[in-house]
Amino acid sequence: MKPLGVDNQSFFRGGGNAGCRDRSGPAHPWLTGLVTRARQDRVLGLLVREGDWVTASTLADALGVTPRSIRSYVTAVNARVAGGVAIESGPQGYRAGPEAAAALRVEADAGTPRDRLHTVVRALLDAPEGIDVFDTAEALHVSPATLDADLARVRGLLGGTELTLERSASRARLRGTEGAQRRLLSKLAHDEMDAKSFDLSALRRTLGEGSVGARAFGPFKTELVARLGDLGWFVNEFGIADVVMHIAIAADRVAQDRPLDTAEPVGAGERPTQTQVAEIIADLSERHLGVRLGSADLQHLSTLVLTRVVAPDRGVAASTLPGLDPETEAVVRDVVTAAADEFLVDIAHDDFIARLALHVQNLLHRAREQAWSRNPLTRSLKSTYPMIFEVAVFIASRLQQRLGIPLPDDEIAYIAMHVGGRLERSRRADQLLTATIVCPGYYDLHELLRSSVDRSLGQAIEVVGVETRVDPDWASIDTDLVLTTIEPVTPADRIVRIQPFLTDADVERVQAAAGRIRRSRRLARLRAELERYFEPSAFVRGVGGDEEDVIRGLGALLRERGVIDETYIERTIERERLSSTAFTDALAVPHALEMTASRTAIAIGIADPSMPWGDGRVQVVALVAFSETDREAFQTVFEQFVEVFSERDSVQRIVRRGTDFNAFLDELVAVIDG
Repeated sequence: MKPLGVDNQSFFRGGGNAGCRDRSGPAHPWLTGLVTRARQDRVLGLLVREGDWVTASTLADALGVTPRSIRSYVTAVNARVAGGVAIESGPQGYRAGPEAAAALRVEADAGTPRDRLHTVVRALLDAPEGIDVFDTAEALHVSPATLDADLARVRGLLGGTELTLERSASRARLRGTEGAQRRLLSKLAHDEMDAKSFDLSALRRTLGEGSVGARAFGPFKTELVARLGDLGWFVNEFGIADVVMHIAIAADRVAQDRPLDTAEPVGAGERPTQTQVAEIIADLSERHLGVRLGSADLQHLSTLVLTRVVAPDRGVAASTLPGLDPETEAVVRDVVTAAADEFLVDIAHDDFIARLALHVQNLLHRAREQAWSRNPLTRSLKSTYPMIFEVAVFIASRLQQRLGIPLPDDEIAYIAMHVGGRLERSRRADQLLTATIVCPGYYDLHELLRSSVDRSLGQAIEVVGVETRVDPDWASIDTDLVLTTIEPVTPADRIVRIQPFLTDADVERVQAAAGRIRRSRRLARLRAELERYFEPSAFVRGVGGDEEDVIRGLGALLRERGVIDETYIERTIERERLSSTAFTDALAVPHALEMTASRTAIAIGIADPSMPWGDGRVQVVALVAFSETDREAFQTVFEQFVEVFSERDSVQRIVRRGTDFNAFLDELVAVIDG
């Protein structure tokens, strides 16, 4: 019997120990070191991000391994910092210790698969005539069979790089353009840095110990940013690391007499500013790095700077932005207008459209070069601002359709930063909480207090009244907050006692009370919405398989009830392929971009233990089907639902106790009510 229209073995976890088996052991021994190191780093990264105690079982769920494996990872991480503690252990589990950051920076042991792989690739890139397999194996102290396995991994890295690995008897050789070889170096460097901020030591591991050092590159980067600023550009510090990496690669290759292939001379058919940027890079490279770059390298690097790390000063009028293509602007205007209508957000402004169009124009160039920009804020943007990220995904989807450019998560995150910036600037004053000050009259004391409150808390609250009586009518004060210098008749959460002369402690208490009120209101709205939209018969405990299996399984439950059709399910899968809907470490919210359901409904799937989803693992999958009539509820449900499941303790409570729909809803409501 297959009631969900999918293979039960893929959607439901099997009985017995299925799903509890430790899947940490890779099939091939030569991958063991690579996988184990990555999992050790992930445990440490989770603890650093959490900042508090986390149980072994919670960490095991997050990684899809057993608690016993977690203990071994903790031991290995602590061994990296002799005499220090990277991960503390205690009755409550584990937490990041004082040496956590140092442990993350410790290089992998020489001779691990990744280290050896990079050594082999570097040797191939440095030897135009190729390498001798037996000599290289001997130099690396491994068998020829092990090196053959490494060469097979090299072939796996070459997909989409326009490079090929040729093997003739004992000689192996890379074939391809210099540009393609540099892209391979860039890929290795990204693997070393693993989405962290720019790490020169990791780059030197990729390029070789004889490459550019920190002493030269620190001043280079500082002066590059300063001189770009002198030209009137804002510098994107999130993207500068990527450009600096490419400049380091170019300097290293040119120093080995491996310049880029012949290209147009600098100055032909360019924007006026490109020549200026090329001149800056040429000057800095010669002075700081001791390398004279040719015209092809300068053209390439100046283009990278202009398409990745600079934006015009906000004082520049949108209509005068340099090099803005009218056709691209028209496409972006259509897409932004559609997003504003779809999500009811205030982003359809000329200035926003023009600057986003310039960004998209640069995106087109990066897409042609397959040279995407990394964004270290991608994960936090997705989990903290899911609604903003969703608007960005919608924009990216429409741009992909209109312009034919695939956009990875990091590029979507840059669009989300544009959207978030626009929405932050257009927030209405009525989003502030109102407050009344109670301060019995004594000279101008109440006026001084009001002035202090406005100065210290003006961005969080708006004072709309001041009571100077010693016996105010407390019941008649209906503002969100009451800030009082005297004891109230009846204490309440919205009443905050402060001193006549505002102190830092007073400010913190008021901010905390304001935060509690905002949260309680958001979650109260969420509770009301969820009780309307949950579909009791669309609750499944024990989901498994891949993302599409789960989406089709939960979607079938809603389809059987006439909420959605098969087209909605397919569009939900298409949305998932654009960008993972795992918005937290525990929750995925798959949905279609279009709100075409007959009514709004939510199907819930529980995975215990956790299941893979995107680049992470989740324990709760909420397939949300929205109808157009509930468009305004989208933001409430989407953002606040994600907020509830961003708290690890709450997730574990809901997952462990939510054995059926009623128990799940009871636990969710209990968490919401605090």
